[in-house]
Amino acid sequence: AVVLLTLGGGEVPGLTGPLLAALDAAPGAFRVYKLQRPMSELAVVGDSFHIKPLIRILQSADSYHVLGVSREKISFFEGNRDALDEVELDPAVPRIPSEAPRGEAREFHLSAWASSAGAPGVHYSEGSKSDIEDNAATRFLRAVDRAILEHYSRPSGLPLIVAALPENQSFFRAISRNPFLIPEGVNTYPDAMPIEDLRERAWRAMEPHYRARLAGLIEMFGAARAKELGDDDLERVAASAAAARVGTLLTEADRHIAGRINPETGEVSFGGAAVDDVLDDLAELVLKHGGQVVIVPNDQMPTQRGIAAIYRF
Repeated sequence: AVVLLTLGGGEVPGLTGPLLAALDAAPGAFRVYKLQRPMSELAVVGDSFHIKPLIRILQSADSYHVLGVSREKISFFEGNRDALDEVELDPAVPRIPSEAPRGEAREFHLSAWASSAGAPGVHYSEGSKSDIEDNAATRFLRAVDRAILEHYSRPSGLPLIVAALPENQSFFRAISRNPFLIPEGVNTYPDAMPIEDLRERAWRAMEPHYRARLAGLIEMFGAARAKELGDDDLERVAASAAAARVGTLLTEADRHIAGRINPETGEVSFGGAAVDDVLDDLAELVLKHGGQVVIVPNDQMPTQRGIAAIYRF
């Protein structure tokens, strides 16, 4: 048997805060995860790990990145509506101007003068001090922009929020080529506020994009159901998931239906409180066959049955 415990609080040596622990009957399978999102207490016994809480933590629906930008340094965070944590950056991302590659072209300026003897002279320079500082900042932030796109934005697909003073917001946006950068930002560098204030301000920027994405998925479900390519009947959806027909599954965050699904046939067996969650088994099946699973807040589910499936065919 597999047991999953979700602890709303408490401590494990070396870890504090909300914890998720998964145990297998076999030796060496005990795992503890420190999570960003607060969780309710839950104990489940079943044939597989109960992963729906983890899916909600790891899904990209309400997740985002925050890039703190100044001309002297950067900082980087990943978060969701509930929490924000600073990320230890990949070594390929420059953190300060001296770490940026020096491949950018420099702008040289030409000036002429006459000596005391009347002989003309020519002087080449890289411009004024402010020109040189702007060139160094441009080189640095262009390198940051490329590295963040390559190592974080493109692999994750998460929206990017810039936290910077207004002049640095404009400076970075003028040179950025990151398609995941959203127009809304935080007009302060992260060092100037507690991280909880940064999370609140970042979520205000992110929330309209999250709601728009969720509304788009709900609209897709409605259109699919009108063409008989969407369903909220649990047993039909389970059979379709086993046949790899479900491309997208919306499932209600706090809904629990006791029972299990046969992964080969999709047959649903409803059971008592001591067994696994049917919705969790369904999510596993959809993920196994390459579909996406989105955990939806209870008040935003488009159906009354806890699920909304969009079929591939």
